[in-house]
Amino acid sequence: MATSALSITSETADTRSSPHNVEIERQLLGAILVNNETFYRVTDFLEPTHFFIDQHRQIYEKTSQLIRAGKVASPITVKTFFPADAKVGDIPITQYLLRLAADATTIINAEDYGRTLMDLALRRSLIVIGEDMVNLAYDSPIDATPRHQIEEVERKLFSLAESGRFEGGFSTFSDAVTAAVDMAAAAFERSGHLSGIATGLVDLDRQVGGLQSSDLIILAGRPAMGKTSLATNIAFNIARAHKAEEQPDGTMKTIDGGIVGFFSLEMSSEQLATRILAEQSGVSSSLIRRGAIDEEQFARLAATAQEMRTLPLYIDQSGGLTIGQLAARARRLKRQRGLDVLVIDYLQLLQGSGKRASDSRVQEITEITTGLKALAKELAVPVLALSQLSRQVEAREDKRPQLADLRESGSIEQDADVVMFVFREEYYLQSRKPKEGTEEFFEWQAQMEQVAGRAEVIVGKQRHGPTGTVNLQFDSDVTRFSSLAPDDHLPERHD
Repeated sequence: MATSALSITSETADTRSSPHNVEIERQLLGAILVNNETFYRVTDFLEPTHFFIDQHRQIYEKTSQLIRAGKVASPITVKTFFPADAKVGDIPITQYLLRLAADATTIINAEDYGRTLMDLALRRSLIVIGEDMVNLAYDSPIDATPRHQIEEVERKLFSLAESGRFEGGFSTFSDAVTAAVDMAAAAFERSGHLSGIATGLVDLDRQVGGLQSSDLIILAGRPAMGKTSLATNIAFNIARAHKAEEQPDGTMKTIDGGIVGFFSLEMSSEQLATRILAEQSGVSSSLIRRGAIDEEQFARLAATAQEMRTLPLYIDQSGGLTIGQLAARARRLKRQRGLDVLVIDYLQLLQGSGKRASDSRVQEITEITTGLKALAKELAVPVLALSQLSRQVEAREDKRPQLADLRESGSIEQDADVVMFVFREEYYLQSRKPKEGTEEFFEWQAQMEQVAGRAEVIVGKQRHGPTGTVNLQFDSDVTRFSSLAPDDHLPERHD
C-alpha cells in the first residue's frame, strides 16, 4: 500500500510543470512596447530572469536596453536586435512582437502583472532548491554531512528571501554610485553623522567612522586587556540607540543604532548579562555575584535591568560552534527579528567545517575568517570578531600589540577590513611595583598616575581610513569603557 502511494505521488510530480503564466508575460511585454512609460512601473524589481519563456527574457532585455538608452522601444525597433530568421515557436519575431502589442494590458495593471511574474519566478527558484536538496540527500558525497547540507540549503533560502531572486550577478556603476549617495544621506541623518553604526565612543567613531556595513572588524588583545568588555560596551550602546521606522510594505527599517546579535562562545548568557548590568549600573559584578550590595545599588540594578529588557540585543551562548552553524543562526536571526551588527566572542573558539581533519589550525582559521567576511557581505552587516594575541607580546619591552601578534595572523590580517587592538599600560605596570619608599617606587607611582584608568585602542589596519591610536577611559571596577575627557575640559584642581 505504501509503495502504491509513493508511486502515485511520483507520477503526479512528474506531470506537474513549473509555475508560470505565459499570458501575463505576453500582455506585460505588449504594454511596454505600446507605452514605454510602463517599463518604469516594473524596472525597480522585475528582471529578465523572472520570465519563464526564454524569448520573452530576450525581448524584455532588449526593450530595457533601448528604453534606458533614451530610445523608443516598439515592435519595429526591437526586431532589429534579433536575427532576421528568428522565431518564437513557429511565428517570425516581427509578427510575434506585433501580436504582443495587440495583446497589451493597460498601464494600470502593469505593476501587479510584474509582481505576479516575480512571485512565480521565486516559486520556481524554491522548486530548484528543493530538488537539489532531495537529490543531494539521496546521492550524498562522503564528505557532505547532513548538517552541512542543511546549512547550505538555509544559505540558499536566505539569499532567495533577501534578494527576491536566486541569481546573483554584476550591478552597474550607476547603481553603486546611487548606493554611495544614499549612504552619505543616511550618515547625515544618523546621530554623530557617521557613515557606519555609532559605537557610542565618540573618539573611536571619529577614527573609524562607526562600524561599516559588510566589514569584518577584528578586535584583538591579550587576556585581561578588556576585549569582551569593550565589545559588550559597543553592543549595548548600539542596541540602546536603536530606532526604526515602518516602511510602506510593512517592514521595519533601522534608522539609528541597531539590532545586535552576540555569539558568546566563552561565557554563558547569564555571565554576559551580569557584566553588562555591572557596566551600565556602575555596580561591580563581583559585588553582584556575592550579593554584597545595599538598597541604593539594588535600585540602580533594577532600573538598569528594566531598561535592558527592552533592548534588541540577542545572545547565543552555544559553545563549539562551526562557522557554518554560526552563519545559519545569524541568517535565522536576521530573517526572524532583524540584524544590524554581529559580535563574536571570540574567533579562536569557532571551528571549521571539519571536512579535512588533517588540516592545520592555520588552515582552519583561514576558513573561519573567510567565512566571517563572506557572512558580513551576505547579511550586509558589520561583523565584530574578537581575537586572541600570541604570547610573543609579553617578550617585548613595549607590549603594544602589532598585526604580526595576531594568532594565525596571515588570514586574519588579510580578510579583516579593520583590525583594532586593546592595550592597557596600567595592567603591565602594576605588576612591576617596586619596594615602597625607594626612588624607583616614586617613579613608578608617577607613571601609574599617568596611565591609571586609561586604555588605548590601536587601529592597526583600516581599509577606509587612517590607522592610529584612540585613548579611552576604563573603569576596571565595572569593566566599562567611555570617552576620555580632554585635559582642557577637566575641572580645575584645588590643592
